[in-house]
Amino acid sequence: MDYDQLIDAETWDFIRATGAYYPDDTVAFPIADQRRVYDEMCRAFHQGYPDGVTAGDRDAGSVPVRVYSAGDPTRTVVYFHGGGFLVGGLDSHDDICAEICAMTGFRVVSVDYRLCPEHRHPAQFEDAWMAAQWAAEEYGVPMVLAGDSAGGNLAAAVSHHARGRLGSVLGQVLIYPGLGGPMQGGSYADHANAPLLTVADLKFYRAMRYHGDEPRGDPTYAPLQDIDFSGLPPTVIVTADCDPLRDDGRSYRDRIIAAGGKAQWINEVGLVHGYLRARTTVARAHASFERIEIAIEALGQGIWPYD
Repeated sequence: MDYDQLIDAETWDFIRATGAYYPDDTVAFPIADQRRVYDEMCRAFHQGYPDGVTAGDRDAGSVPVRVYSAGDPTRTVVYFHGGGFLVGGLDSHDDICAEICAMTGFRVVSVDYRLCPEHRHPAQFEDAWMAAQWAAEEYGVPMVLAGDSAGGNLAAAVSHHARGRLGSVLGQVLIYPGLGGPMQGGSYADHANAPLLTVADLKFYRAMRYHGDEPRGDPTYAPLQDIDFSGLPPTVIVTADCDPLRDDGRSYRDRIIAAGGKAQWINEVGLVHGYLRARTTVARAHASFERIEIAIEALGQGIWPYD
């Protein structure tokens, strides 16, 4: 794969800046060191809060959350952070959540779910589900579920589980999500050694999620393992083209549409996994983040802008 042709100079600068904090071999570090360098990287890319946004930490049952607001929101976004289920927390995506709040006017509830390997599946899903239920009960307004990477997996897992259980989900926006697709062929083969995320990385993260045999037929683990894609809320999936996870987004879109639902797949040409951190320095990432914010706002208003 000729990434020199696919990826522009701005994105290469972002890739190099990321590598200065989070080297390619970080997955070989002890878990504590992986978390330390990831947190340091996130602090280096932190953009601060837009004017008018406030945030405070709360407990959603046993799950820590951070709630962002600006004005008097009539909708809630429940956001699940990325990090391979292994790293990240309330601080890693702090500024991203603040910007989503400012741009949409919606309340954002960021979820600090338990991490692997100390807590294996289904701990992450259980925390995500508890936080979504708490947000619905606490604020009494409809919600949009959103997340990036591992967090996109959790947002989709909650959407599947919420059918018949939680009536307030207006939509879901999944950002370069890992949904449990087979790691052979397609984007997994084409981008096995992509910048910032490789198939070897994905195999490491996946192995950290379970003891014994890998779960099968469990959509709370991998939403693409579900056999029923009907009744899901309107869904927008945004992927990076230079990312082994890309085709998970296309497959998920196809299954929702085949089941009679609404789904839009937006594949961002020339971008790489983790590009949300590049939204202020890379024009392509900035444009994509605007599309993500528009999708969240539209779904929260009950609008489907893709027909």
